[in-house]
Amino acid sequence: MATAAEHRDQAQVLDLEALRDQEARLASELADAVFSYGMGSEQAQELLRRINALTKAKKDAAGEEKRAVRRRTKKENDARFITEALAIEAEAAAEAGMVGYMARVLVQATMPHSRPETNEYIRRNGNLTVAMSALSDIGLPYGSYPRLLLTWLTTEAVRSQSSTLHLGASLSEFMGKLGLVPTGGRWGTIPRLKEQADRLFGSSVIAYENVNDAGGRIRSRGSRISVAEEWDLWWDPQRFDDEIAGQGGLFSSWVKLSDKFYHQVTDRPVPVDLRAIRALKKSPLALDLYAFTTYRVSYLNRRVEIPWEALMMQLGADYQDNAQGKADFKRKLLAAMRKVAIVYPELRAEQGDRGLVLLPSPTHVAKKLGG
Repeated sequence: MATAAEHRDQAQVLDLEALRDQEARLASELADAVFSYGMGSEQAQELLRRINALTKAKKDAAGEEKRAVRRRTKKENDARFITEALAIEAEAAAEAGMVGYMARVLVQATMPHSRPETNEYIRRNGNLTVAMSALSDIGLPYGSYPRLLLTWLTTEAVRSQSSTLHLGASLSEFMGKLGLVPTGGRWGTIPRLKEQADRLFGSSVIAYENVNDAGGRIRSRGSRISVAEEWDLWWDPQRFDDEIAGQGGLFSSWVKLSDKFYHQVTDRPVPVDLRAIRALKKSPLALDLYAFTTYRVSYLNRRVEIPWEALMMQLGADYQDNAQGKADFKRKLLAAMRKVAIVYPELRAEQGDRGLVLLPSPTHVAKKLGG
């Protein structure tokens, strides 16, 4: 049964259509008046005034229509999110065949959330610093898509124990594995995935740390890592409609992981529930926070409060390093934490005075099952 808000939204859409019809009718009358009496005539000026008023009303109605669409979309997304969370609670990841993995180094220090202004990006986590760099004409990966792609690459590498990964029989099949619905157009999922794949495979990562030993000596060590050593991906813009229908082939697209990245992702990867990844895919921060918390509690044996500043250095992509930026990050992180808590109810976490408090909790994927 439709709610009062839904009835109101439907009425507003009908009002907008009526305004458009009325505007077209008045425009026709204005043309006749101008032809018969001239633009300066009283009849023409009155019609012009009415058309201007209608144009403003139509603009207001169009804005309300957009807001109504956003409300409906949010309601549908919320319902889908809750359904996915209930499925996660009802059946363990191993039983559902949904155990996945994420690369530990990119859980400890994350990628940008939105398009970065530079081609270098640095994150810090304790002694560990991770710097990602990209070619100037390609740019750095950002947002949810490279995170979904990295999760698939890591999961497939762990499952197959091979560094050469084949993407599947069709692009739509592959995108389904990422939890994406293939769509074309400038802002469709297909061109966005292609762009982020180019950015991810064209970037390199330097991970380094400085450690003091008991004798006061400082050890500095690091490693340069590229995700892929080689890749051969086929995209056919002329056949996006076929891709959307599940009929477009990937022409044997494949990715060969670099030796260093392959060993990184297969040596103690972070187990995750792929259903949680898909449920959180609209929020890069929620994805990062989910992976970080299930990784952090895997070796947590006492209560710990992680300062907001430390979390911002690790997870706080795109926020200004000032009071307003810190306040914005804290607000966004707590909102993301509420989403994580829904898909990962076993996590014991709360807001502390100085930061996010984590208490000893089960990992989201049981250790003996997740590896």
